[in-house]
Amino acid sequence: MDLDPKIAWAFWARNIYINRYMDAPIPVYRDLLKIVKDKDYFVITTNVDHQFQKAGFDKKRLFYTQGDYGLFQSTDPSDRKTYDNEEWVNQALEAEGFVKDQNGIYQIPEDGKLLMELPEGLTPRNQENGTDLTMNLRSDDSFVEDEGWKKASAAYSDFLRRHWDLHVLYLEIGVGNNTPVIIKYPFWQMVNDHKNSVYACLNYNEAYCPRQIEGRSVCIDGDTADVLNDLK
Repeated sequence: MDLDPKIAWAFWARNIYINRYMDAPIPVYRDLLKIVKDKDYFVITTNVDHQFQKAGFDKKRLFYTQGDYGLFQSTDPSDRKTYDNEEWVNQALEAEGFVKDQNGIYQIPEDGKLLMELPEGLTPRNQENGTDLTMNLRSDDSFVEDEGWKKASAAYSDFLRRHWDLHVLYLEIGVGNNTPVIIKYPFWQMVNDHKNSVYACLNYNEAYCPRQIEGRSVCIDGDTADVLNDLK
């Protein structure tokens, strides 16, 4: 049985707020920025929580390949635009009973009472044509690559082109084997093809590289927060 949309979207409102609009609980992203801020860097990420930008990374140097928790897309396949969802998230949380504290952060009310589903009519819909909205997260071929996505993709390609034969560090942090074809495998290939480059992998229990590039690789098996703090 499919979950009632009012219940599903009550969950999504909380999930989006925590992962997209709240700050990260530890300063990993800010520590990384301190290390690279004076370098000619570019970030490609499969994360969808927007924490790079919230930490102060240059928006023009970021490519979120898999979507953004802060965006909706239409269920209408002909609509190739995305829609900001912060206003809806605030409305949904308040309808569920959350209250803001003195710092503007939503908290559970003192009586602990929250609605577990949204009121009728509050599930997200496109105000222009009335179609249902859904998350702009890559799960199948319906994922919308909007103009912002295409611009970031082009910027990443241009960065690679301009630095093709330069001394480049391909730094991979916390990439697992869910989608290795986006970051891990391309990094390995580029380091193998360009002798001026170096591959570095920082990953807990998954720090490794192919034999062909091990002479120009640094693989650190450790906690990202601890290692970046030491490097900083």
